[in-house]
Amino acid sequence: MSKSKLSHQKITQQINEIVEQTFVKAISMKTISQCLKVKEKYNYSWWDSLVIASALENSCKIIYSEDMQHLQKIENSLTLINPFTV
Repeated sequence: MSKSKLSHQKITQQINEIVEQTFVKAISMKTISQCLKVKEKYNYSWWDSLVIASALENSCKIIYSEDMQHLQKIENSLTLINPFTV
């Protein structure tokens, strides 16, 4: 069974398409500070807290994750949804 590999050109093209359609924001000290508050208050792991902090910082309304508590409200503005429970 042979595995087909994407060419460098195709990979570059696909990455560029994703980047053009996505808003990317760097993690700042403000994000890390918010992460630590989320971690302490909601008892999520460092990485989950960082995702939540980033979402809060960027005014996201929903995070889809099977790893977090389904339908939990974070700071009265962000809802965690398990897409496999819906």
